[in-house]
Amino acid sequence: MIIVVLLAGLLGLAVGSFLNVVVWRVPRGESVVSPPSACPRCGHRIRARHNVPVLGWLVLRGRCFDCGEPIAARYPLVEAGTGVAFALVTWFAGVSWVLPALLYLAAVSIALALIDLDCTRLPDPIVLPSYGVAAALLALAAWNLGGTAQWSALVHAAIGAAVMFVVYFVLLVVYPSGMGFGDVKLAGVLGLYLGYHGWASLVVGWFAAFLLGGLFSVALLVGGRAGRKTKVPFGPWMLLGAWVGIVLGDPIGSWYLSLI
Repeated sequence: MIIVVLLAGLLGLAVGSFLNVVVWRVPRGESVVSPPSACPRCGHRIRARHNVPVLGWLVLRGRCFDCGEPIAARYPLVEAGTGVAFALVTWFAGVSWVLPALLYLAAVSIALALIDLDCTRLPDPIVLPSYGVAAALLALAAWNLGGTAQWSALVHAAIGAAVMFVVYFVLLVVYPSGMGFGDVKLAGVLGLYLGYHGWASLVVGWFAAFLLGGLFSVALLVGGRAGRKTKVPFGPWMLLGAWVGIVLGDPIGSWYLSLI
């Protein structure tokens, strides 16, 4: 199992390198395939040997090989963070058919969280295809695992997506300054995953997003880093809340039921 987790971490490093491209280009409407990555100052293409995740940045000492322009530390941090995320998800899910679906969610979570923090946007080119990809990967897991419980989980996933979409849409209508339609569309994707993992995960994931986002906003207010009218991106908290629901939904649900 340790070897599998390490391999997943290496895969995450490579995916993280691609996510850096996605985070930079997608909000600008640029292709993530071409042209090849280049220094934004001098325009020289990044050489293959310098494009190795994390190591390339360390070898270059954080500067462009051609012009010496500083390369933000965020690039290797995203690569390393994605590697760690992939390793942790693999450790949590094990070698199972649901693992590809969770790894996809991990990659999308990192990309969307960073874009929302940078641009306060959740781009359709990432969110909308995620409905089909998530549904296909979860259906693949249910097909291979088999059993009535798995097919019921797919039905729960569909219900979860619908419920989350509707709830967030109602919140948007009632309080339009509190969130955007991108949050509504993302809610449906997260509802697929949370519903698949059970009703407890769905409730915990939904509640955790508002709890964590609210605590962060209060901390900003108390620290003088934001005012009452400051817009705080909610996408990252939706994503983090979903992961809380997936990982801790059942234990928290069981604990709550034991209290009552």
